[in-house]
Amino acid sequence: MKSASLDAKDVPVQDGFPPSHGLTPHVAIKRVAVLVNALSGSVGPRAAGEVEKILDDYPISSEVITLDPGRFDEQIASALESAPDVLFVLAGDGTARSVASRAGSNGPLVAPLPGGTMNMLPKALYGTADWKAALRKALEEGAPQYVAGGEIEGEAFYCAAILGAPALWAPAREAIRTGKISKAWSHARRALKRAFTGRLRYQLDAGRVTKTEALVLISPMISRALDEPVGLEAAAMDPHDTGQAFRLAATALFSDWRSDASVTTRPARRIDVRSRSKIPAVIDGEPLSLSADTTVRFVPKAFRALAPLPPAAEDSV
Repeated sequence: MKSASLDAKDVPVQDGFPPSHGLTPHVAIKRVAVLVNALSGSVGPRAAGEVEKILDDYPISSEVITLDPGRFDEQIASALESAPDVLFVLAGDGTARSVASRAGSNGPLVAPLPGGTMNMLPKALYGTADWKAALRKALEEGAPQYVAGGEIEGEAFYCAAILGAPALWAPAREAIRTGKISKAWSHARRALKRAFTGRLRYQLDAGRVTKTEALVLISPMISRALDEPVGLEAAAMDPHDTGQAFRLAATALFSDWRSDASVTTRPARRIDVRSRSKIPAVIDGEPLSLSADTTVRFVPKAFRALAPLPPAAEDSV
């Protein structure tokens, strides 16, 4: 994970709690709120009680809020307005992304715990898919740090965005994961039909216009090619035949495909993308449709997370 740590002046350093209490020495934590979606992927109906039991081990005031279907927006807004020192989110990727984007760079610290299926953001921050371990790790080892990301048509992303035909394979992959084979085949046929028919034209930082089959934009937090948060890693995928398209589609969702000869990468802060029709996309694992002429912007300080610092950042504190 690569993200910028906050200066000491930005968040008060904790004092008054000896190490035996187990709280992180990096930041004062007196009150936390936890949003729990019991219906999400790996959470379950007993999660709220399990969260409360864990929090009882720490000298903090806490409120655990079980999200109700149809009231997510209202409950998220209320939790943010209560201004806790840390807002934990035990839910899927979409809810975690929504809370982080609403909190922004000036809101409370956000700690997205792995409660969904892909858990891309929590895994990048805590290195685990175990939400209980991530919760304790945030409380005991966490430090406030800015997380960089991207923004496209009002939607934020903190891990990666896929634009173009390979994004159409995401619904097929999800249908296979849930055992819906006929639905997966329907999505696969649609993806194959669109392959090579909607090439993208893109510009990186107002540079020359280039064509590609698909564009993957990766945040500094998970990019293996960026040592500093200087922009989004822009990876152009340009398969030349159907077989190669299948292979790239199978690895497009964040496997190590950079060694492929049909992929080129470079950092960028503004990416302009055009197509003849609406652009299929997947942002942090969620599919959506973008306009035929759109712009992606790098956001160096998207929100503030409570998570262990990378080794290099720890050395500089």
